Amino acid sequence: MVQRNVDIEERHVEKKSDPSHVAATFIKYAAYIIIFFGALYFLVEYVLPKI
Repeated sequence: MVQRNVDIEERHVEKKSDPSHVAATFIKYAAYIIIFFGALYFLVEYVLPKI
């Protein structure tokens, strides 16, 4: 049996999660969803009945 000299590189990846950044992103996308549904409600209630 031939012995091989193999160097194994170990990588330790630390996931850095900033809670304030996550919260700000959540608030931003929640605002997008609220604006979208508000515009949709406006179309259904005021624009579509006039057609």
